[in-house]
Amino acid sequence: MEYLHENAKGHPRTLFATHYHELNEMEKNFPRIKNYNVSVKEVDGKVIFLRKLEKGGSEHSFGIHVAEIAGMPRSIVKRANVILKQLEADNASVGTVGKPTAEIAASREGMQLSFFQLDDPVLCQVRDEILGIDVNNLTPLEALNKLNDIKKIVSGK
Repeated sequence: MEYLHENAKGHPRTLFATHYHELNEMEKNFPRIKNYNVSVKEVDGKVIFLRKLEKGGSEHSFGIHVAEIAGMPRSIVKRANVILKQLEADNASVGTVGKPTAEIAASREGMQLSFFQLDDPVLCQVRDEILGIDVNNLTPLEALNKLNDIKKIVSGK
């Protein structure tokens, strides 16, 4: 997310659908990051998704509820709840994971190095293959063939 935010060439609009709560914190220190969540209502231990987008990050992950709704075996849902309770207990004593986002934002050094700036001849050949592709005029079959060509370059076959 940091890389995309700092991308000087494009400032891409990107959507993340995630339960990583640390990403909620990034909105405080990265001006173009905005958080939204799908509102929910909890009734008798059941989660009802209201299908309404609201500003702000979610305080809770509903992945286990989604798994239950999707019909995952009860034993898996039960085990996931045990693990979730343990993770919540562990995080309560630790606080946020890793560096605080304010420290990350203040110390960022700009763009990540490009994969294509490496001096590896195989990577240079892969780069040339990729840069030579006209993606706007490529059929799905041609794309698969090109991907196979690149795979051969990487594997040396």
